[in-house]
Amino acid sequence: MPRSVNNVASRRRRKKILKLTKGYFGARKNVWTVAKNTWEKGLTYAYRDRRTKKRNFRKLWIQRINAGVRNYGLSYSKFMGEMSKKDIQINRKVLADLAMNHPEAFKAIVDKVKK
Repeated sequence: MPRSVNNVASRRRRKKILKLTKGYFGARKNVWTVAKNTWEKGLTYAYRDRRTKKRNFRKLWIQRINAGVRNYGLSYSKFMGEMSKKDIQINRKVLADLAMNHPEAFKAIVDKVKK
């Protein structure tokens, strides 16, 4: 008796991956083995970079706060140290936003920290 192959399922599985790799360059979009490897590698990058994104944003916030407090004669580390001593609990994301978009509110916080 000949071997039965479930052609419908395997075709559907391949088409699903090829649909996910649509828009990739060259053979990465239409050659099954290349597309499959590219798609799997993309998943590992996505997993890794979801964590890296958090690091990058924290670095960006610190740079913005540092640039903001340098105008008032402080450094980032001194500013954050004084904030913790004064028990002012505002996270870096909000501080960076205030430094960029609301300089008068950021100045009020810096003045309160400097006292």
